[in-house]
This record gives sequence, C-alpha cells and structure tokens, in this order.
Amino acid sequence: MDAVLPVVAEELLKEVKKSYQENSRITDELLLGLKFVFGPSALHALDLVDQLSVTHVTCPSGRTLFQVLGSSGKSYICYSSCHYCSCPAFAFSVLRKNDSLLCKHILAAYLSQAMRACQELTISNQQMSQMLLAKDEK
Repeated sequence: MDAVLPVVAEELLKEVKKSYQENSRITDELLLGLKFVFGPSALHALDLVDQLSVTHVTCPSGRTLFQVLGSSGKSYICYSSCHYCSCPAFAFSVLRKNDSLLCKHILAAYLSQAMRACQELTISNQQMSQMLLAKDEK
C-alpha cells in the first residue's frame, strides 16, 4: 500500500500538475500554496526541478526509485511510494524533528513528475540491486 501525504498536500500537488498541463506554468497562488505547505523546501525543490536534477529510475522487475542530484552535488535515492529519502535533512527534519512533511529531494521528485521535467532511466535488475544496496562512501 502506498504511503499517503496529508490531503492538503496531495490536492496541492494535483493542482500543480493540472496547472502545468493546461498552461505550462504554475500560478502564483499555487507557488504560495507550495511555500505554505512545504515551507522552505518548496523553493529549493523547484530549483532542483529547473536544473533537471531528478531522474526516475526503473528496471524490468518493476522496481522504481528517484535519484536526485542535490545542490551539494551528491545524489540521493528517493522512494515516492513511502515518502523516503536518503539525505540527512530527511532523517533530521522529517523523521526526527517532525517539522517538515518532505525533504526538498522528494518534493522535487513529485514536482518534476507533475511538470514533466523528470529524466527517465531504465537499468537492469542487477544494476537496480546494486543501487539499492549501495552504502554511502564516507
């Protein structure tokens, strides 16, 4: 079962997608809504979308994930099915402090899909396994 965002966030993302499909832009009202619901992450996420930093990765077995190139130059793995990101901000702000719904990387994944600005990459099942099992290099 897919994880569910609060209804307000879900509806806002649907409206962003609808607006972008109809007008190839996001209205000022929707931008304000994004800022209100997602806080400072909204602006940073839109910046990542503008930079085409989001890649939707799939494999023949049906596994999918998003790889987001962060502003620091590091790639993070995001799972939209459970609203999880491998970045430190997600662990701290979303899980530990519970003061954000999503980190900028997951929000960028949602927005890039809505705005059709998501790069697509198909890899082998073995490559997906390696990606999923990769450890952070410190």
